[in-house]
Amino acid sequence: MEVNKYIVTEALSAILGVTVKLHSDCKDLDKATELQITSLTALALLENEAFKVQPVTCLTSSMTRLSVGDQKNSQATQKREPRTSSYLRKELFVISDDFFDPVFDFDFTNMSKSKFDPACMRGDEPYKRPYGWMRFALKVWDKYPDGNAWLGTVGWRNRSSPGEWPVSYHGTDLTGAEGIIRSHFKAGDRQAFGRGIYSSPDIGVADIFAKSKNFTSQKNGKTYKVIMQNRINPKKREIKDENIWLIPIPEGTSAEREKEIVKSSIRPYGLLLKSV
Repeated sequence: MEVNKYIVTEALSAILGVTVKLHSDCKDLDKATELQITSLTALALLENEAFKVQPVTCLTSSMTRLSVGDQKNSQATQKREPRTSSYLRKELFVISDDFFDPVFDFDFTNMSKSKFDPACMRGDEPYKRPYGWMRFALKVWDKYPDGNAWLGTVGWRNRSSPGEWPVSYHGTDLTGAEGIIRSHFKAGDRQAFGRGIYSSPDIGVADIFAKSKNFTSQKNGKTYKVIMQNRINPKKREIKDENIWLIPIPEGTSAEREKEIVKSSIRPYGLLLKSV
């Protein structure tokens, strides 16, 4: 799959529900907000965090999703101004060289599981590789204060490394943040498993269960699905069944505590794209 950094940036926009731009494409850098790797998890998985992004002075010619506070005045604003006028948009920007790590990109698009596949382990658990998807790696090495053991050692291997975390997948429909930080997350049989962050060790399950986000690229007109590939802390995960993992976040947890739980429990290290 031939996808350039602009399309991967569009994928980030779909994941976060706000516009993400390359550093070189943002005209007013003094008032822009830099997207940090360590902030991606909270912004992507905690709905309340997605509304805390500071606005930049880059202008757009169409209305975009507003923050909770802005929504109170949105209807009046739209009555006063035509939709073709310019509005401040809540945006992030990302410097590609500091955010993406193409050395670890991997193309699974033309691969499929067979009986000859080597058994891979990550975090002493089976690693179900994302066949049919293209992985674009995030530069997470040396980004967390507790070191890099959660990622395991670099290079091809079929065994786990000491301290390594297992792999999970998370797809999200950001139109309503369904399945994320909701007190009544309902799986197939309508039974709630609890409040928190859901992911799956099987990308096929994540794709269906968590409703991965589709986006149409403005660069090539193609439509893609995007899912996050993560590592999940086995000490903070509950296994609800073989394909559903939960990072529990109790009702009434403060927003600050939610961020702490998420950052220490689940960490994206790749974006997975599939053309649809």
